[in-house]
Amino acid sequence: MIRQPIISVLGHVDHGKTSLLDRIRSTAIASKEAGGITQHIGASEVPIDVVNRICGSLKSFDEKSLHIPGLLFIDTPGHEAFTNLRRRGGSIADLAVLVIDVNDGVQPQTAEAIEILREYKTPFIIAGNKIDTISGWISSGSYSVTDALSRQSSDVRDRLTTKIFELIGGISKFGIQSNLFNEITNFQKEVAIVPVSAVGGEGIAELLMLVSGLSQRYLGSELEIDMGRPGKGGILEKKEVRGLGTVIDVILYDGTLRVNDIIAFATEDEGVETAKIRALLKPKPLREIRESSNEFRYIDSVSAASGVRVSAVGLERALVGSTVIDSRDPEYITNIKAELSGLFKRGERGPVLKADSIGGIEALSKIFESEGIPISKKGIGNVSKRDILDAFAMNAVNRAYVTVLAFNVNVDPDAKAAAEASGVQIIQQRIIYRIVEDYKALIGRLDKVRVDEAMRSMVLPGKIMVMQNSCFRVSHPAIFGVEILAGTIRPGYTLINSSGNRIGRIKGIQNEKSSLSEAKKGDEIAISMDEPTFGRQIKGAQVLYTRVGLRDAYLLKGEFSKLLSDEELELVDEILSIKSVDQAEP
Repeated sequence: MIRQPIISVLGHVDHGKTSLLDRIRSTAIASKEAGGITQHIGASEVPIDVVNRICGSLKSFDEKSLHIPGLLFIDTPGHEAFTNLRRRGGSIADLAVLVIDVNDGVQPQTAEAIEILREYKTPFIIAGNKIDTISGWISSGSYSVTDALSRQSSDVRDRLTTKIFELIGGISKFGIQSNLFNEITNFQKEVAIVPVSAVGGEGIAELLMLVSGLSQRYLGSELEIDMGRPGKGGILEKKEVRGLGTVIDVILYDGTLRVNDIIAFATEDEGVETAKIRALLKPKPLREIRESSNEFRYIDSVSAASGVRVSAVGLERALVGSTVIDSRDPEYITNIKAELSGLFKRGERGPVLKADSIGGIEALSKIFESEGIPISKKGIGNVSKRDILDAFAMNAVNRAYVTVLAFNVNVDPDAKAAAEASGVQIIQQRIIYRIVEDYKALIGRLDKVRVDEAMRSMVLPGKIMVMQNSCFRVSHPAIFGVEILAGTIRPGYTLINSSGNRIGRIKGIQNEKSSLSEAKKGDEIAISMDEPTFGRQIKGAQVLYTRVGLRDAYLLKGEFSKLLSDEELELVDEILSIKSVDQAEP
């Protein structure tokens, strides 16, 4: 039997992934998702007769040459398609459609998607979306972009050509050659770009034609299946359904599953359990697997490739994202455990990561790794009190690690109370990329606090000159005017002279009777000091320095060097060069 190819749809947020599929299946999935972003992998079957109907008007389309039964689209936020749904050595997806807004071009998540596609050696087509936003574009009502372009003005066509060239340039930075679909002579060497509009539908015909044709032409034997083999798939989602209890939504990529088969799956504690299939439910054509039960029909068996809902007793502990295998496969335990190997490995430092699926764990782990951010503990399910305690233990390592990252999961009440009591931060998000952004923002805030505290506790380099005829009081305290020649002075700083002799500690800084917390280069202010007597230890036109200890000097010239100007860094060296400074003082 020839199965339908599995097509994954990827792309940057808001570039129109789900909206593109909505044009094909005439549903409204996008409006139901958090932030308009698909956060759980959905599967939709497009029968071959629908492909034939949409593509029928294209001169280059030959429906008689197509032997595949249809297309199975997986709609995903990007990384999860390749991490949540996987088999040994690669992704379940046979082909991918990378959706890119022709106006925005390659964005950060586009780049990440490209890297994953390359990592798994998954062939892909680029859908250059939102051509309807090009100035002057006239909606044609046609599914063919070729037909639509023939109705546009030359200015509109030129503007689109410019955007496509810019997109080709952006893709080339990854070492990938791409071109307009109708200008490619070898689809194995170049990636096809199809201009599309998810709003008007233009380009849908050419996109489906290419996906169908390339799948059949280049996948070949990979689409051939033995319906008698034990079924294998990936768990998309687990949920409670009235009348059915706990069910799992599965993408079946090999073999056949039947009612009464015993399936095996991974559990949250990295074990393997089994359950007997009580019912199989298949979504109706052009309906989404995530939709309500009235969009499903009961079936006795299902063969790859399909999206199917499985009802069985004992699915409560099934791990979302794990492989589900018919237990007739003699190596099912070995295969399942092999796919979990190393996934939940603990680290010595980093925040705690909790997610609702393996895909969430793997996608976020990959992103954080690329950002150079370690993870100390990973787990599936709600944030527990144990997670809070594990995060609190990171206090001894780094304050930024005293954090729990909660992707698409809830926080248990006792965990919330423990976090509030211990000061553990919880970053909770339903959108995968924002949890990364939120954590990086937290790191930025904590770094700023740490830097501010460090800069307040350290003695900064300062160089002042005592102003002539500016003594307001001779002693106890001596009050006199100074000009800041370089750097900074603050109350509490010890001053030394050019010979390294200690003059005393600054008691206060004033400017026109107002007390100041600091003074910087160019300021002319009055300072007070208890120890010296003006005319003895201090004289007019004398140059004084702040006393910078070795520890502060090391930090200022190292970790905090970017916060000082070149002049201030040179001043640190000048102060340290004064030989009689007590070098033993920190």
